[in-house]
Amino acid sequence: QVQLVESGGGLVQAGGSLRLSCTASRSISLRDMGWYRQAPGKQRDLVASITSGGYTSYADSVKGRFSISRDNAERTVYLQMNSLNPVDAAVYYCWLQTATGRDAWGQGTQVTVSS
Repeated sequence: QVQLVESGGGLVQAGGSLRLSCTASRSISLRDMGWYRQAPGKQRDLVASITSGGYTSYADSVKGRFSISRDNAERTVYLQMNSLNPVDAAVYYCWLQTATGRDAWGQGTQVTVSS
């Protein structure tokens, strides 16, 4: 079973930036991946995704501010988050679709944005 380890979360002021990383325990080159987030009392929502071929998609709320990328050699997916505001505060989860079509999740990393 693939393991996903996120890093890069933390506390940032409104308008600031953070870069999240997610490193997998095995090759990701053929896997679609993405980032979800979940705020307290809310459902987990897709923020951004990237296919194995590099096609990206974003939630409307983060378009133009967030950027997802991948480095297959490093088995890592990144989420660059700019112009952060308090509504972006949440636990961010890395997601990977396995070869059997199942969902794999990281443990989550907290992002806090102060106003």
